[in-house]
Amino acid sequence: MHEPPPKTGPSIHASAVKIGEQAVLIRGPSGAGKSRLALELILAGRSRQIPPAILVGDDRVRLDTRGEEVWVRPVEQMAGLIEIRGLGIRACDFADEARVGFVVDLMAEDAERLPSAEAMRTSIQGILLPRIPVGAAFAPFLLVAAALITAETSYSGNLSANCVKGIGNHISRTIATE
Repeated sequence: MHEPPPKTGPSIHASAVKIGEQAVLIRGPSGAGKSRLALELILAGRSRQIPPAILVGDDRVRLDTRGEEVWVRPVEQMAGLIEIRGLGIRACDFADEARVGFVVDLMAEDAERLPSAEAMRTSIQGILLPRIPVGAAFAPFLLVAAALITAETSYSGNLSANCVKGIGNHISRTIATE
């Protein structure tokens, strides 16, 4: 069976890092810390705090849809380049493309201590994806690392069996803690 060609969208102002088999798409206004988060994820992957991580694109990326998946790839002219504040534009290893696993929105106005289920999803080109809204006063790396090492149900609004307060968002056991 032949797969239909991807639907290619325009480039967007975002960064992306492939972690394991999926990409984290990092969005936010200029100066929000997209490049910094991308570098933190790459370094955490190298130190084995998270699965191996490699840059897909920094500052501008292209999004494509294939079936019910969103794929990200670097803008050709910027492939393998990342801005490191204080050092300038640097070359680094990069992936040609990756399937987007979830989206991080930096400086999100809807970021909450206990976000609603609606705030934890976003639609890109008609495809619903998990989302992490990050407020201006919070370090995004901690949220992304927590999302990578905890079960999806721990942030989907499902209550864990030991939730005595009945408010949800409790961390469940995962393969990382078993």
